[in-house]
Amino acid sequence: MTSTQFQSAIAVTGLRKSFGDHVVLDGLDLDVPRGTVFSLLGANGAGKTTTVKILSTLISADAGAVRVAGHDLATESDAVRAAIGVTGQFSAVDNLLTGEENLLLMADLHHLPRGEGRRRAAQLLDQFDLVEAGRKPASTYSGGMRRRLDLAMTLVGSPQVIFLDEPTTGLDPRSRRAMWQIVRDLVAGGVTIFLTTQYLDEADELADRIAVLDHGRLVAEGTADELKRRIPGGHIRLRFTDQHSLDSAVHLLDHASRDNDALALRVPSDGGVRSLKTLLDRLDHRGIEVAELSVHTPDLDDVFLALTGNPNKEKVATR
Repeated sequence: MTSTQFQSAIAVTGLRKSFGDHVVLDGLDLDVPRGTVFSLLGANGAGKTTTVKILSTLISADAGAVRVAGHDLATESDAVRAAIGVTGQFSAVDNLLTGEENLLLMADLHHLPRGEGRRRAAQLLDQFDLVEAGRKPASTYSGGMRRRLDLAMTLVGSPQVIFLDEPTTGLDPRSRRAMWQIVRDLVAGGVTIFLTTQYLDEADELADRIAVLDHGRLVAEGTADELKRRIPGGHIRLRFTDQHSLDSAVHLLDHASRDNDALALRVPSDGGVRSLKTLLDRLDHRGIEVAELSVHTPDLDDVFLALTGNPNKEKVATR
C-alpha cells in the first residue's frame, strides 16, 4: 500500500459502470483524505448515486480500483462494510420503535454485547440531544429529530467513513444548521464524510473538497474557493472619494467598467490574493487612493451551471 492510499479514506481509480448501453461512470478518479468532508455534486443522472452505491458495496463496478478505509473493495468487501456507515436520503428509522429501541436494534445487528449496546445507545441519545425523546415512538419525531436519529443509528458501529446522501432534505433552517454542526463534530473526531447534496450552499459550508460530475465524468475538483475562481464573473469593486481618483484609475486599469454616480469601478478578477495585491500595488504606485474595496466571486450555483450539462466537455480538474 502506498503512503497516499494509507492517508486516503477513499481512493478511486478508473471507476466505470454501465447499465446496458448507457454509460453511467466513465473512468472516475477520486481521492478523499481521511478526516475530511468530500462533496460530490452533479445533476440528476450524473452518476452520484451509482458512485455511492459502488463505494458502499451495494452494487459492483465494471472496472476500476477502489480502496475504502484502507480495504480493497473487490477482495475485502466485508471489511469495507464493517468500516462504513450509510445514511440515505430516506430515513431507515422504524416508526413503531422508540428512538432508544431503534439504536438497540442497530447494536444487535452489529453484534454488540447487551451491556455495551445499551451504553452506546445512551451515549448517542445524549450526543444527538434525543434523551427526552428516546423513550417515545419515532413516529412522533419531527423531521430534524428523525434525521438525527437516523445518523445516530449509522454511528452505532463506530464507522470510519460515512456516506451521507442528501442529509438535510426537507429540514427547516434551524434543523439544517444543527445537522451541519453534527457533521463538523464527527469530522473533528476523525470520521470521513462523503456527502451528496442538492443544496450547493451546504457543500460550500461543509466540504473541504468538492468534485463535480457531469455525464459520468469528473469535470472539476477542488475547494469551493478554487472552483469559484475558475468561473467568469469574478470582480473587484473599487470606490473612490472623488472624480479625479476615479478618472485616474480608469486610465490605469484595463477592462474596468465605471459607475460615475457611485464613483466606483468594477475590475475583472479571479478573486485571488496575488491578483488583488497586484491591483493595489498598481494603484499605490500611481498614488491613487481607494476609499472602499470589495471582492466578488461567483457562487457554487454559477460553478454548477457553468460546468454541467455538456456531454462533450473536456475533463478538467483543479488540484
